[in-house]
Amino acid sequence: MNKGVCFASTLRSNHLINKKEQKTIKQMKVLITGATGLIGQEISKQLNAKNIVVHYLSTQKNNLKNLPNYKGFHWDIPSKTIDKTAFEGITHIIHLAGASISKRWTKSYQKEILESRILSSQLLFDYLKNNSHQVQQIVTASAIGIYKSDETFTYSENNTTYSNSFLSEVVQKWENATQQFKSLNIDVCTIRIGLVMAKNGGMLPEVSKPIKFGLGAVMGNGKQWQSWIHIEDLSKLFVFALENNLNGTYNGVAPNPISHQEMTKIIAKTLKRPLFLPNIPKFFMKLILGSMHELLFESQKVSAEKIINSGFEFEFTDFETVAKDLLM
Repeated sequence: MNKGVCFASTLRSNHLINKKEQKTIKQMKVLITGATGLIGQEISKQLNAKNIVVHYLSTQKNNLKNLPNYKGFHWDIPSKTIDKTAFEGITHIIHLAGASISKRWTKSYQKEILESRILSSQLLFDYLKNNSHQVQQIVTASAIGIYKSDETFTYSENNTTYSNSFLSEVVQKWENATQQFKSLNIDVCTIRIGLVMAKNGGMLPEVSKPIKFGLGAVMGNGKQWQSWIHIEDLSKLFVFALENNLNGTYNGVAPNPISHQEMTKIIAKTLKRPLFLPNIPKFFMKLILGSMHELLFESQKVSAEKIINSGFEFEFTDFETVAKDLLM
């Protein structure tokens, strides 16, 4: 075939694809729960940058904004009430709502962590079940804490060796609650999120704080795997899931997990601070944090292969680059 004809044909083909993508984006209208949180804010920015209209649900009436592409609506989960106008024209849902796990896990707060996820999912489901809607897909947050702690094994989405920890129990029940959307002919995409790295939230500021003051130390033997992801990549991954109508479970982690000891060393090196204190034993942190201490000592080496094979491209693939981007 003539090269000029072939090139022109390719251009026409690409043009058709781009027109199809533009049409898909134009028609998309997204409802987000948990939009005012760390991840939700970043996802909203990226969707708005693509001129995609975002509606969001908030339990706080004073958090409601009314901007051209970003509008807030009230819902009250305990009383099972929700503003129906939030669903007008909505084609996709991103479900992030849930109480923070970064607070001490008292018995009452453990109940709040669990119920905030289960009850919010049920409220969404009940509304969609009992009302006409245009929702085609729900992309829901989950966590790699579902996997059993192991210092050698690499977990893919197909692995069902789950932990007996509290966090794993929460995640399993959370995922089960969102699977019921399939019965409404809605595609369900579950993103199991790793340790989120961000400048003003997530794990990094908390880990970096003692290191900045020269009080940094490795937790336990330091061999526990830390499967992390930069906040920008994570938010792009959620948008990618929408635009490509992903279905099923995907690990939301960067391709190169590292040990806790290596992570701590890189943070100290980036901040130009020494690490001279002895390793902190597990029992000591359990005395201080209670059951929440498992966040520091669980080891999950998690694979990103499935999302990469789906066509997603990470911007941040090594932790040293992340540390320089967020700490310098």
